Amino acid sequence: MKLKKILSAVISVSMISTIAMTGCGSSDSSSSGGGAEAKSGGDTASTSDSKSGGDESKSGGDENKPSGDAQEITVWAPEDITELTKQKIDEWLPTSDWAGQYTVTVSAMGEGDAATQMLTDVEAGADVFGFAQDQLARLVAAGALSAPGGIFLDDVNNNNDVGSIGAATLDGKVYAYPETSDNGFFLYYDKSVVSDPSTLEGILKQCGDAGKKFYMDLQSGWYNVAFFFATGAKCSYNYDTEGNVTGADCDYNSEAGLKAMQAMVKLAADPAYSEGDKSYAAQFDKNGGNAGAIVSGTWDSATVKDLLGDNYAAAKLPTFSVDGKDYQMSGFGGFKLVGVKPQTDSDKLTFCHALADFLTGEDMQMARFEANGWGPSNKNAQASDKVKADEALSALSQQLAFCTPQGQYPNAYWTLTEAFGTDITSGKYEKSADADLYKALEELEKGIKEAK
Repeated sequence: MKLKKILSAVISVSMISTIAMTGCGSSDSSSSGGGAEAKSGGDTASTSDSKSGGDESKSGGDENKPSGDAQEITVWAPEDITELTKQKIDEWLPTSDWAGQYTVTVSAMGEGDAATQMLTDVEAGADVFGFAQDQLARLVAAGALSAPGGIFLDDVNNNNDVGSIGAATLDGKVYAYPETSDNGFFLYYDKSVVSDPSTLEGILKQCGDAGKKFYMDLQSGWYNVAFFFATGAKCSYNYDTEGNVTGADCDYNSEAGLKAMQAMVKLAADPAYSEGDKSYAAQFDKNGGNAGAIVSGTWDSATVKDLLGDNYAAAKLPTFSVDGKDYQMSGFGGFKLVGVKPQTDSDKLTFCHALADFLTGEDMQMARFEANGWGPSNKNAQASDKVKADEALSALSQQLAFCTPQGQYPNAYWTLTEAFGTDITSGKYEKSADADLYKALEELEKGIKEAK
């Protein structure tokens, strides 16, 4: 029976979760349900009534299975997919091995707010919740995540792209279920201007020859990591459960950092490059716009497609060359994840993992794509004709294979990297020797490591 296999597979998960619950309190249905509704502040949607007293054969004969009224499970989902989530759970639950044992309440809660609420009070938080990948480390440290095991872990590893699995992984261990792969930046270009988008040097030449510009924001620590990470430099922060920075891993003052900075200085000095006013999509406008190619994300896809029409195209970021060696431009990858709160009841824990597995499966990811345009992390969904027909998502999917999942960065990081990028685009280092570049990188790295 499928359930027996699931219960067997999740034994290790139950043991880990029970340990993780130490100091977090129990997680019974009343505390979970009340906490979720009180903190969400949004409308709450319950699944249709379930029968009291679940079928013993469906529970695998678990002696600890509660009897009487069905237990309530709480799910937090962003407001724009709350109704869809409720609808799909309503369809799935009666056909599952837990029909009659659990009811599910879906409440509106954005990914950022969900992480904050869980960190504030794990016990009062939802049993299953969505969150952004940059909160993973803090949620793990707070004991707010039960790691998937057995066939659930197999589903994560076998069904999702590499970037999203990496986003759900901390210190080599998977702690959550990938839900999307749809936040990052890539290349949009005008096919009448750029015929070969594979190299940065080629794009700049093609744009220059056509009297057009290549737009990219070098004055942002979100975008200029495309060069630093490409050459092998690192920059990330560690946090405690209170949200305080405990350290930074940064080696920008290195040969890798130097090569990245050299590439940025070279780009900024090219006549075909433009920093612009950051409204890059509008620069494709035929009534005064002069863009041949821009670096942006899926949020600009509709605008760019409308302006370029038949000349609309998107691709992964190009390579760039330094001292005769080519580097693939990298960047930050943004992913949404679904987490399961630790439980003391092993059957309830198993159900929560099964629910999270369902909510992040291929069918559910396709439903969110079709209804809301969310980019799937599921490889089968990504390979579907509907998703592949979305040029922007296809380009982003290719680019995310070269990206690093974005962690949490303090405000000072963004200020420092903006100032660094502004110096580059202003031409400050255009004729500087390597020693001067190293000095700038030393100051940047020092500031990043001191940032709190």
